[in-house]
Amino acid sequence: VQLQASGGGLVQTGGSLRLSCTASGRTFNTRQIVWFRQAPGKEREFVGGLRRSTGATYYADFVKGRFTISRDNAKNTVYLQMNSLKPEDTAVYYCAARINWHIDYRSARNYDDWGQGTQVTVSS
Repeated sequence: VQLQASGGGLVQTGGSLRLSCTASGRTFNTRQIVWFRQAPGKEREFVGGLRRSTGATYYADFVKGRFTISRDNAKNTVYLQMNSLKPEDTAVYYCAARINWHIDYRSARNYDDWGQGTQVTVSS
């Protein structure tokens, strides 16, 4: 599946952004879609994901209560609503997909398909 991430930009501390990850093809409904981010000089880290079969959501501790993931199957799109943004949230955000939910869902190596990334910059 091909993924297209969008919605990044420049925002002030405390602001909000909504990222979108749109998938091409008819296989979207069979994919688990999650979000990672990577700041300069740092490893790619898990942000959040939504388990397709149960609807359960999983978030990194550093975004709990601030970020929300949702999915619109009719639009082949997964959203990442980001509120109360902080300068440390500055990174390139990527969406990723795999068919089955992996027990080690926080590891980037377990995902087969990646979007191109969208830059999020939070100014202080």
